[in-house]
Amino acid sequence: VQLQASGGGLVQAGGSLRLSCAASGSIFSINRMGWYRQTPGKQRELVATITRGGSTDYVDSVKGRFTISRDNAKNTVYLQMNSLEPEDTAVYYCNADLTYYSNNRRLTTENYWGQGTQVTVSS
Repeated sequence: VQLQASGGGLVQAGGSLRLSCAASGSIFSINRMGWYRQTPGKQRELVATITRGGSTDYVDSVKGRFTISRDNAKNTVYLQMNSLEPEDTAVYYCNADLTYYSNNRRLTTENYWGQGTQVTVSS
């Protein structure tokens, strides 16, 4: 069971990027999914979350610019980032509460992190 993130890169201020994060393995269900970001010397910051039912929440600094969404059939969460600013530069991490079949075929729920993907916004 793992989360695989993709979609980071280098973009000019005002540009857009779309991050994706797919869960794979013996997934039974996924509850909350989210994106966090971290810059050197700072704590990891919650950017956005989405429940299985589609309820969303955002940190104030990205409201109106970022949109989180998910495709439950594909076990994937997305982060559409528009009007990017240099202050958005960070390593972005996806996070999810995954319920899966463990080796003894029992359902287990754990919190997982994807590998980070770098987003760099130039001024």
